[in-house]
Amino acid sequence: MARLTPLAALPEPPPRPGSGHLQDWARAPLPLLEEGARRAREGGGSLFRLRLGLPAVMGFSPEWNRRVLTDLRGFRSAGTFPRLVPFIAGGIVLTDAPEHRARRGVLNPAFGRSELEALRERVRLARPPVPTGEFDALDWADHAVLRMLNAAYFSGEFPEELLHAFLAPLRRPFPYPALPRPRLFAHVRAELDWLALRRRAAGGGDDLLAVLAPLPGGLEEVRISLAAAHDTTTHALAWTMWHLARHPAWHTREGHPAALKETLRLYPPGWMGSRRLGTPLEWEGVSLPRGALVLYSPYLSARDPGRWEAPGEFRPERWQKPPPAWTYLPFGGGERICLGMHLAHLIILEALAGLPALVPVGDDPVPWAGVTLGPVGPVRVRAVGEATS
Repeated sequence: MARLTPLAALPEPPPRPGSGHLQDWARAPLPLLEEGARRAREGGGSLFRLRLGLPAVMGFSPEWNRRVLTDLRGFRSAGTFPRLVPFIAGGIVLTDAPEHRARRGVLNPAFGRSELEALRERVRLARPPVPTGEFDALDWADHAVLRMLNAAYFSGEFPEELLHAFLAPLRRPFPYPALPRPRLFAHVRAELDWLALRRRAAGGGDDLLAVLAPLPGGLEEVRISLAAAHDTTTHALAWTMWHLARHPAWHTREGHPAALKETLRLYPPGWMGSRRLGTPLEWEGVSLPRGALVLYSPYLSARDPGRWEAPGEFRPERWQKPPPAWTYLPFGGGERICLGMHLAHLIILEALAGLPALVPVGDDPVPWAGVTLGPVGPVRVRAVGEATS
């Protein structure tokens, strides 16, 4: 029998004395991941070790992604990174098998493509006007997504100032997203209770709050899904606006879906996912212990030169055919695929449809990986001509 390789013997990026990879993980995780993947490929594998205070391994092959995302009993969400962020620490995000499937069955109807179609006009009307001349696409996307989410969840009735205050900490570097904010959360919960009470008194409603509030734990799911939706959607919209400014031939209603897919390939807002091993695992000759932190990266998998042609280039035409299986994961995959995937597409495509022709101003934005993968602002573009719709 071949001898198994221990996790500690896997290739790894250069650690720092005393802190391992924690400092680079907090300050500049993308170069850290890229270096780890490079060393893994040089060794003929697709796993590398990270020193994050507990045994941790990152994989980026399609086979690894499929196993991590479909084996819900072996790969657990409890005890992973989302638990460190109180905005998303709860509800369906941290529900494991066997309870997960039943819970998703309850929540899925509210976020289905056909159900969300009834909200399209309301979301479209909430889209703010586009500034004339030069403006910051990131700032505009932030405001647009805030208003459009407010329309979808609350028919625009949630106080915008409170909504902004609730979501703002997620845009800051750690440790800010992880700090408890009991007064803010209590204020948000009181507003959710009030809006839900009004809908019950009126006999219902057709926004997401009206659908989710009557469910067991529904208001918690409203708060968590809202927090998960805002920055991810904002960053995807801002990146897509920049790419359309640089590649104007794709700035049409017909071109927007492929441009968005290619943007999400290059800059998936959920750049990394985490699980904990519920049982020991032998994977491609490597022994991984129970309790190990196992990671997958949509960012690495969608830029793997062994799977994608010219992986660093913006080429929407590549979406004329399906992507390599289990390499395109901006919304995760399997049973735990992002609950808000269809809502994000609806908001982004409606926002893009109202944009005039754009011209880039300055150099390409620099990516920054915090809770989500966004551009370091400002993202300067100039509006010219008429909107596409």
